[in-house]
Amino acid sequence: MSDMNEQWLDLRSDTVTRPGAAMREAMAAAPLGDDVYGDDPSVNLLQEYAAGLFGFEAALFAPSGTQSNLLGLLVHCGRGDEYLVGQEAHTYRYEAGGAAVLGSIQPQPILNQADGSIALADIAAQIKPDDFHFARSKLLALENTIGGRVLGADYLERATALAHGCGLATHLDGARICNAAVKQGLSLRSAVTGFDSVSVCLSKGLGAPVGSLLCGSKPFIAQARRWRKMLGGGMRQAGGLAAAGLYALEHNVARLAEDHANAAWLAGELARLPGLTVSTPQTNIFYVDMAAELCARLNAALQAERIRVAMGPHLRLVTHLDAPRAELQRMLEVCAAHLRS
Repeated sequence: MSDMNEQWLDLRSDTVTRPGAAMREAMAAAPLGDDVYGDDPSVNLLQEYAAGLFGFEAALFAPSGTQSNLLGLLVHCGRGDEYLVGQEAHTYRYEAGGAAVLGSIQPQPILNQADGSIALADIAAQIKPDDFHFARSKLLALENTIGGRVLGADYLERATALAHGCGLATHLDGARICNAAVKQGLSLRSAVTGFDSVSVCLSKGLGAPVGSLLCGSKPFIAQARRWRKMLGGGMRQAGGLAAAGLYALEHNVARLAEDHANAAWLAGELARLPGLTVSTPQTNIFYVDMAAELCARLNAALQAERIRVAMGPHLRLVTHLDAPRAELQRMLEVCAAHLRS
């Protein structure tokens, strides 16, 4: 099965990336300890490095972005509290309702605008008064990027200021915050300004095999560590995984611009083909709409050529470090031959 997977071009997500030779060498050489006791030197180094990189006091290594987001929500909110969140946000739609099920935290979903933002007026309107009839509004959770769209620094400054002015904390699902920072030419510290906590995924475009980071204040991370233990997220000798994450942050952030360029090129070329309506990518994600019958036939043609794409009401294409331009050219040629036949 592994040999077969090596030969596929997989554009379903940037989660399919695999560590390269240099990252594997770093993993193999990593010194190990027991992270639950806090004495894995590689995990500690990753957490210290990430905290400084993003401008926080502390950070915590977690197995997944779903868990690091959940840890943030559990620390910020208690039973009977609510968090304000976009209807398209991962923490609301794609994380299995964990905050409600495990934390008794109520989500207050709000309409996302076409650019991925939540209108400030809509945020303000959903903050509950201090009345025992209502859940307590405690947190604004935003996501950047969201569906590949970048939330601008000016918007984030105004949104977080609004939340703080109303007594809410702020959390950023920054699974792809490095993509957003690279796109805008910002430092990672600048890209998360205004947030009390941020979750950062290491296993998407950055190329690590597994893991995410939660960043926040020292007291915040201390509470998150307790929740991580409760949720089964203590990974003992996790230094090999942490070494991959450290390598990713040190070497694979700037190269995300290559993924963005490849997405823009592929989207532009696909837009020339008949029957396709193609969105304009801001980062490494874009969408292709077409008739349902055509979609099914095109997917079959791609599968026959060992190419995977995410299918649904439309195609979602995600470029990444394991999708070089030559392979994208091959995918384009398959599409062109099928659509023009």
